[in-house]
Amino acid sequence: MNLIRKISIGSDYKNDAMHYSVGQQVYGGHEISAILFEDEDASYNIYIKKNSEVLPWKKFNSNMAISVEYDLEY
Repeated sequence: MNLIRKISIGSDYKNDAMHYSVGQQVYGGHEISAILFEDEDASYNIYIKKNSEVLPWKKFNSNMAISVEYDLEY
């Protein structure tokens, strides 16, 4: 189960941050399928899918200014 619904990268949330949400269309017809926190390297990883293929797309170090929104529908 993926509890992260949205991640925002940047110190100015309202004006300059980049926002990524599960289900968002990105990169030539791909869709964000999951946003996961990886404990081993303390990073947030965004995965995209197109048809049945899932690919790692972006990785953000947890030392960056990051805001996480969780999915509240368990």
